[in-house]
Amino acid sequence: MSAPLFDRTRQAIQSVDLIRPVGHVRQVVGTVVEVEGLAASLGDLCRIRHRRQESGILAEVIGFRDDTLLLMPYTDLEGIASGYQVTTSGETLRVPVGPHLLGRVIDAFGNVIDGGPPLAGGERVGRRGRTPSPLSRQRIDSAQRTGVRAIDAFITCAKGQRLGIFAGSGVGKSVLLGMISRHSDADVNVVALIGERGREVREFIEEDLGPDGLKRSVVVVATSDESPVLRIRAAESAMAIGEWFRDRDHNVMFMMDSATRYAMAQREIGLAAGEPPTTKGYPPSTFAQLPRLLERAGTSAINAMTAFFTVLVEGDDMNEPVGDAVRSIVDGHIVLTRDLARRGHYPAIDVMGSVSRLMQKIASEEHLSSSQHILGQLKLLEENQDLITIGAYKPGNNHELDAALAAKPRIEQFLRQGLEDHVPMAQTLAELAALTAPGA
Repeated sequence: MSAPLFDRTRQAIQSVDLIRPVGHVRQVVGTVVEVEGLAASLGDLCRIRHRRQESGILAEVIGFRDDTLLLMPYTDLEGIASGYQVTTSGETLRVPVGPHLLGRVIDAFGNVIDGGPPLAGGERVGRRGRTPSPLSRQRIDSAQRTGVRAIDAFITCAKGQRLGIFAGSGVGKSVLLGMISRHSDADVNVVALIGERGREVREFIEEDLGPDGLKRSVVVVATSDESPVLRIRAAESAMAIGEWFRDRDHNVMFMMDSATRYAMAQREIGLAAGEPPTTKGYPPSTFAQLPRLLERAGTSAINAMTAFFTVLVEGDDMNEPVGDAVRSIVDGHIVLTRDLARRGHYPAIDVMGSVSRLMQKIASEEHLSSSQHILGQLKLLEENQDLITIGAYKPGNNHELDAALAAKPRIEQFLRQGLEDHVPMAQTLAELAALTAPGA
C-alpha cells in the first residue's frame, strides 16, 4: 500500500465514531418528542428505537430547550414511550437527482411512490441548495411561453420569473398548473404537491398533467396527512431537483401547490418548537422561510428556473398574511376568481387583477398596445356593468363603450381555453392583434 493511500486509510479509521451517543425520550408534547442526553444539530436525522418497529422511527431536530433536543418524527408517534433510546446519524435529508427522475413520482425522501421500479443509484444532494448570488444571475430578457392564452397575452411570463397564483379553493389552480406543465416550452417540469388531499394527487397526475406532461416532469408529493416537517422537506427537495437541472443548462419550470400549505406546515413546526404566534397565528419563522425557498428559483449564471407558486387565500381574501408575503417576494401574480369559475369561464383568470412585473421588458410595443387596449375595454365594461344590467344604458351615448360591448363575446372567447388546447405564442399574439384591429 502506497504511503498517501495508507495515510488516508488511517485518517478515515481514526475519524470513525466507534461509540455512538445515545439519548432517551423524556416526554412527548403534541407532535414533538423531547430527548435528553444527546447532542445534535438543527436538521440532523435521528432514530427513535421502537419495540414494535425494528427500524425505529425517523425524526428530525427542529429545536432545543435548555439541554433537551426537540424532535419531530416523520411518521406516527403511536407507541413511543418515555425512556426509549434515540441515536443521531449526524446527517441531514438528501434527495436523489438526475435525468432518471423524469416521469417519476417521489416522496420527500426520494422514494418512488408511482408503483414503478426503484431508482437505481445516482447522485444525491442536500435539500437546502444555495440561492444564486444576486450579481451572478442572468438578466431576464426573453419570454417563457406557457401555452395559456390569457397568461401569454396579458400576464406575459419571462424565463426565470416567479409568479404567484392566488385563488380560493376549487377555482382551478391545479388545472391551470396542469395546462402550463403540458403546454410550456420549458425543458423540464418539477412539480411539488405540498399538503394536497390524497385523492387529488392521482387526479392531478393522470388528468391535469397527463402522460405527455409527466414524461418531462418530476413530481414530488407530501400529502396533508403527513408530518409537517415532511411537507417542508418535500418542497425543499423539489427545489433542489429543479436547481440540479438548471445547473445542467436546462430551462426549468417549477410549480408548487401550494405555498400556503408550506407556510402552514412551517407554522406547525414553529409553534411546536415554542415560537410565539404573531400575525394570525403564524410565527416569525414562517415569514423567514418563505423568501429562502422562493428566492432559490429564478435565473442563475447558467440557465433559468421559472416558478409558479399557488396561494390558497382564506375566504377569497387576497390580503391575508401568506398572500401578502408571497406577493412581496415574487415578480407578479395571477388571480383566479370564484365569480368566473361559477360562470364556467376557465381558466378563471382575472386578467385585470393580475400583473406581470416583467412584461414591459419582454413584450413588443405592438403586444403591449394590444393588451392594454383590451384591458381598457374590460375596465370600461366593469365600470358600466350596473347600467348595462338594468337597461339604463342606451347604445350610441358612448362610442368606446359600444365598441367594448361589441367586442365582449370575442374577448371572452379568447380568454377561455380547454385543458387540451395547445396555443403557440405566435398564434396567441396574432389572435390578440386581430381583436384590436379596426373593424374587428
